[in-house]
Amino acid sequence: MTETAVPTVPSAEGPRRVAVLGGTGFIGRALCEALAEGGLPVLAIARREPTVPVAGSFRAFDLVGGSPAELAALFAAEGVGTVVNAAGGMWGLDDEQMVDANVGMVQRVIEALALLPERVRLVQLGSVHEYGLTPVGTVQAESDETHPQMVYGELKVRATRLVLDAVEAGGLDGVVLRVGNVVGAGQPGHSLLGVIARKLAEAAEESRTAELTLAPLAAKRDFVGLGDTVAAVLAAVRARTLPPVVNVGRGEGVSARHMVELLIEVSGVPTEVLENTAPEGPGAETEWQCLDVALAARALGWEPHQSLAGAVDSLWKAEYRG
Repeated sequence: MTETAVPTVPSAEGPRRVAVLGGTGFIGRALCEALAEGGLPVLAIARREPTVPVAGSFRAFDLVGGSPAELAALFAAEGVGTVVNAAGGMWGLDDEQMVDANVGMVQRVIEALALLPERVRLVQLGSVHEYGLTPVGTVQAESDETHPQMVYGELKVRATRLVLDAVEAGGLDGVVLRVGNVVGAGQPGHSLLGVIARKLAEAAEESRTAELTLAPLAAKRDFVGLGDTVAAVLAAVRARTLPPVVNVGRGEGVSARHMVELLIEVSGVPTEVLENTAPEGPGAETEWQCLDVALAARALGWEPHQSLAGAVDSLWKAEYRG
């Protein structure tokens, strides 16, 4: 059966809502709070209602299993004028689930937006992993070719292509923000810093020295604070016109070792670190990611301001409240 356009639903006077898909997650929750604080009406959408409420309104919806028509009806009923896709996933998912969460869902969102009678902006959160790893010193610009080296990066490239195809066809007002490695309060427990923060907190709770055995930490990545990331998304929500892809990072390669040292320092927990020896070979020459963020300054009026020490401090304070 062919899906038809969803009728307009009258809404109260004032700005239209910003729907945050994955609004209960790491970035989504912080974004909902910032949007609400900025006076914008917010609708968080996720599969299950969170135990800790999010800012704004909440609607439970299965973004993977729900149909485009059902999602379009939800957007229309809630008076949505902008959609930020902060959903997706990789940890704990098999290959089929990863495709559904990172590609199939984006396709359904685009189809849902096409059913609406009014134009709705889509801000898709992409990933630095779309670029892959490059020789040390390389700065990755939006126009560079993508060479993802992990399945997650490949799927994010496919999602980006869906958005760009819809924009080029003239049916979508959309932008992809390729975001670096985000650091901040609510850090996912499966990430390097999330794992270490939990171990440090456990040691602090037990008044003992933390013992960390870690993989080699020489790799350098473009880490960016959660506060800066949210500010970039807000700028994309408010911008009148947008380029199709914009990098969001600090524009510098920082070693994972430095980030771990920052976390240990702000925690104040006595720590013994055993870093395993890196395997022999030329791998270190490509263990690098660094984003060119000049376009973000021009197109969004955005620049990174949050220090990495500040981002790590926020992470620690949210993890340990002793």
